[in-house]
Amino acid sequence: MNQIPEIRTAIQKRFADIDIFHHVNNVAQQSYFDVGKSEYFTRILECDLMDVRPMIVTVSTSTSYMGQIRREDEIEVVTRTEKIGEKSITLFQQIVCRGEVRSESRSVMVAFDFERQESVRVPDRWRQQLLGEPPVHS
Repeated sequence: MNQIPEIRTAIQKRFADIDIFHHVNNVAQQSYFDVGKSEYFTRILECDLMDVRPMIVTVSTSTSYMGQIRREDEIEVVTRTEKIGEKSITLFQQIVCRGEVRSESRSVMVAFDFERQESVRVPDRWRQQLLGEPPVHS
């Protein structure tokens, strides 16, 4: 059985991410998940997301907040593929501080052809890479 790849992305907080209570605000946490997604797809699919065809667009996100993230906390985003459908990819992400999950998010993303303005089938090569499967040679 193959191991689904997991990518850990260290996050550098910005001054603007911190609220008056010295916590990272929820909007900033969403941007951290985006940073994790970008690194995940770049490293796993081995391409620049701005140049890949079809493109990948987010159609749904759901986030749960389990604990506070403070200004001094060192955090990372852990990203992995949870499921791949015909045209969609579901990512599961967590923001982790010292081994403790502070928030988690699920994002449904679709492969999208902007010229035709429609979702398309997730390419087989992407499926293999996202699920950690060896390439199939014909």
